[in-house]
Amino acid sequence: MTTSEANIDFTHLESYLSAELGEAVTGTEVLRDGLNLSLAISTERDAKAYVLRHPNMLRHTSYINELEQEYEVMQRLRETTVRTPAPVLFCDDESILGDSFFVMTHLDGEAVPLGFDLPDRFRNAKSRARLADNLIDTLAELHSLAVEPFEGVCEQKTPRELVARTTDRLVASANATGHEPPELQSVAKWLRRNAPSKTETALVHGDFRPGNVLFAERNGPGIIGVLDWETAMCGDPRTDLGYLLLRWRDKDDPTPSLDELEARYSNEDAIEQLRERNENGISPFTAKSGSPTRRELVTRYEDETGIQFENERFYRAHAAFSLAVVWEDFHRERIEAGEESDWEPYIDYMLMIAESIARGEFPL
Repeated sequence: MTTSEANIDFTHLESYLSAELGEAVTGTEVLRDGLNLSLAISTERDAKAYVLRHPNMLRHTSYINELEQEYEVMQRLRETTVRTPAPVLFCDDESILGDSFFVMTHLDGEAVPLGFDLPDRFRNAKSRARLADNLIDTLAELHSLAVEPFEGVCEQKTPRELVARTTDRLVASANATGHEPPELQSVAKWLRRNAPSKTETALVHGDFRPGNVLFAERNGPGIIGVLDWETAMCGDPRTDLGYLLLRWRDKDDPTPSLDELEARYSNEDAIEQLRERNENGISPFTAKSGSPTRRELVTRYEDETGIQFENERFYRAHAAFSLAVVWEDFHRERIEAGEESDWEPYIDYMLMIAESIARGEFPL
């Protein structure tokens, strides 16, 4: 049991939810307990009627929205064609869980976390192709929405502003922990120099990946919902595409040397996992038969949106840099809590990938 679970008075919570939802809550079950705590809420009507979302960490960072903003984005998405859980209750009474939380409808589906293979039923060429197409179609649908309804709740950021924000955050976290990856300054300098100044503006998810969408339980990998809108903003839609492409492995991709990383760290479990990712990609299913290439994904996206993926190296390198920022914050959280952390080699690896992309070593 984690600290966040241990501090919850489930009887009090269920009583509160029963009153607010207008139906008897019969139980709660922990679904995930990481960056956010997610609880499945059972009622007399449905064994999994709702999901409660409560932030555990990083809500104070510059790149994550306040919980109420996330809830409001989801409310406004209900007026669009983009599929997402329906928000039903926002609570800012800290006596319930110690901080704000919200409740949304439960959707039956399965996500694909970083580093995991697809569910057994999707492990064939046809399903891999359909899954990729559905991801691009959903992203294109999101970026085709009218942006005006979201301007009042989402901040607007240009690529240059994003680079400044992520660089400042990574430097601050590195200073706090004493961990300064060798590639940090060189990648940050390249991104500042290559950030485009003129772009389109769309509703951007900010963390669009297979781990944040729910694929149908049956009848192939159709997407039934997009999750986790905590990084939503009004900005350049290419940032979402670059972030998704970071997870895609092409068969001719290089395998950068890990010699310096192995010399720097003695954590053999971490190094072994990085060797695996270096060889097969951070989403290994993307390198298997049926899965389209990065270029094919980009072509489909361009055809559907009319947005050309110009300056593609910038967006993909910034995606790797941004992921390193999040991992550095995870590392900082553990260090400041007095716990051991094994995040350092993963952060260094992702910055190494960012530098490799910037050099053109992972072409479309």
